[in-house]
Amino acid sequence: MSNVVVLAYSGGLDTSYCIKYLTEEKNLEVHAVLVDTGGFNAEQIAEVREKALQLGASKFEHINAIERYYRSCIRYLIYGNVLRNNTYPLSVSAERMFQALEIVQYANETGAKAIAHGSTGAGNDQVRFDLAFQVLGNDIEIITPIRDMQLTRQEEVEYLEKHGVHLKWEKAQYSINQGLWGTSVGGKETLTSDKPLPDQAYPSQLRDDVRPQTLSLTFIKGEFVGINGEELAPITAIQRLNEITKAYAIGRDVHVGDTIVGIKGRVGFEAPAPLIILKAHHLLEKHTLTKWQQYWKEQLGGWYGMLLHEGQYLEPVMRNIEVFLEDTQSAVSGDVFVRLAPYRFDLEGISSPNDLMQSRFGSYGEENKGWNAEEAKGFIKLLSTPLKNYYSIHKSDLL
Repeated sequence: MSNVVVLAYSGGLDTSYCIKYLTEEKNLEVHAVLVDTGGFNAEQIAEVREKALQLGASKFEHINAIERYYRSCIRYLIYGNVLRNNTYPLSVSAERMFQALEIVQYANETGAKAIAHGSTGAGNDQVRFDLAFQVLGNDIEIITPIRDMQLTRQEEVEYLEKHGVHLKWEKAQYSINQGLWGTSVGGKETLTSDKPLPDQAYPSQLRDDVRPQTLSLTFIKGEFVGINGEELAPITAIQRLNEITKAYAIGRDVHVGDTIVGIKGRVGFEAPAPLIILKAHHLLEKHTLTKWQQYWKEQLGGWYGMLLHEGQYLEPVMRNIEVFLEDTQSAVSGDVFVRLAPYRFDLEGISSPNDLMQSRFGSYGEENKGWNAEEAKGFIKLLSTPLKNYYSIHKSDLL
């Protein structure tokens, strides 16, 4: 299929321009491939399909990657309690990698000569897409019209109109990218350092009729598998929790971070289910894991999130970290009680057969059953020995 180019297609202006440009200027047969990571319903998919074919794509493919996305990525983000800069659940960073993996797999299977995407030269997505295509593609050409020609939005619209495409391309006040693991929100405020996003920028609004309620979230070996005693598949549990919590306008924030290309950026996001799941899971781990398990999980979870954000999902060390993270979850089972209220949530507590607070040795700050007073004094004396030794030589370091 020497004349086929596989286009990572979303239905937006940039990738729609790519269809027309690739067919008209490059005389290529375009396969428009929409990789669904949880952001489209059936009606939206049908609309994207119709638009792609109207623009001149010879073929439209919808690839449902939600299960792969969860099994190969999201569950490890949960195991690792991954929040970039202690804020952002990697909503877009993660899904872009899996969209890229599905696109290059489709291109290889169909024998396409090239892959195209609509990224600009200023963002992270160009790195994630290109890296996956270069590593996994069968000597495939990468075509990026928007990046290469540094096109403005107006130039794209004018080109499409010149070629008989008169669709509405008014730029929305806020750009929304929705997926299973959260929704990103961009607008004029995120281009500054001092402006917050207004309430109306977020896709989910507080419902007037919501009242505070407590949910019981069930985890089995680190996986979120139930709400209020109802057993659910993990993906269904995430979707169900998101539906419940978005009515409370929970999970809104603005993330400030370092892009792969070296500049600072801000992005708003709405991720009620991811934030609640991560915090609930973390609390359950505090009760069921040792302090050194928690310490090393924090180190490796942070690295896992950073490498994923940087487009390094294919780095072999990621598989090593995944093995470690999964191994730590054998005791992370139980229920976490979360109270929902408008704009916030509170973690009330946990119930688990593996709760290490149920110790036969005593209660913190209250009583002990495993040692007596003299043994406690001896332990503290031995613990102080290294410091006593140091300060016997470095007395000037003391306050």
